[in-house]
Amino acid sequence: MPGCDAHGPRFRCVLPFEAEPAEVRLLRRAAVAQLGQWGVASVAEEAELLVTELATNVIKHVRGGVSATLILEWRCERLRVEVHDKSQILPAPVQARCDEECGRGLHLLAALAADWGTVLTAVGKSVWCEIAVQSAVCQRVERARGALERYKESRPFMAARGRSEAAFLDESAVELIADLLHWAAAQGQDPDDVLDQAQMHYEAEAEGEAAAAA
Repeated sequence: MPGCDAHGPRFRCVLPFEAEPAEVRLLRRAAVAQLGQWGVASVAEEAELLVTELATNVIKHVRGGVSATLILEWRCERLRVEVHDKSQILPAPVQARCDEECGRGLHLLAALAADWGTVLTAVGKSVWCEIAVQSAVCQRVERARGALERYKESRPFMAARGRSEAAFLDESAVELIADLLHWAAAQGQDPDDVLDQAQMHYEAEAEGEAAAAA
C-alpha cells in the first residue's frame, strides 16, 4: 500500500483522505487490508471502530471536505491509530444523555483503546489511540528484532560505515540468515530444506492468524 514503511521495528501506513462520509468506508477497508498484510488481523474489528470514530469526528467537528490524514503504526504490542486534521480545537469528553446519539465518541475511544490522547501540531491537531496486540506474529517479530540487535552488537565494524539503522538491520538480517544456513550445512543438513521448512512454518502461522480473525 502506498505510504507504508515496513523497515525497522515499526510498521507505518499513512492514508490522506477528504473529510466526507463516503471516505470513512474506504478508510475502514484500507485499514483492515493493511492489518491483514502486517499479520495483525486479530485487532481489525477494534481498529475499524476506532478509524470510523476518529474520521467521523473530523467530519462533524472540523468541517466536511477538509483534508485529513489517517496514520496506522504497529509496533508489536501496540497498534496506534491517529488522525491529523487542521483544527487546533481539542476534543473534550461530554456526558451524553441516553437519548443522544452524539457526544459518545471519546467515551468509545476510552473503552476500546489501551491508551489515547490529543496533541497540538504546527498545522492543527492529532487525535490518537492505541490497541493492545497479542499474537504469535508479534512474539516472533520481537524475538527477531532482539536477535538482530544482538547480532549487530557482535559486528561493530559494520556500524561504522554510516548506514541508517533500518539499512543496517536489513543487512544484518541477510547476514544472520546466511550464517544460519552455513551452520545447517556444517551439521549435514540441506540449506534449501531448512529454508523450505521455515517458509512452511511462516505460511502456516500467517494462515492461522487470518483464520482466527475471520
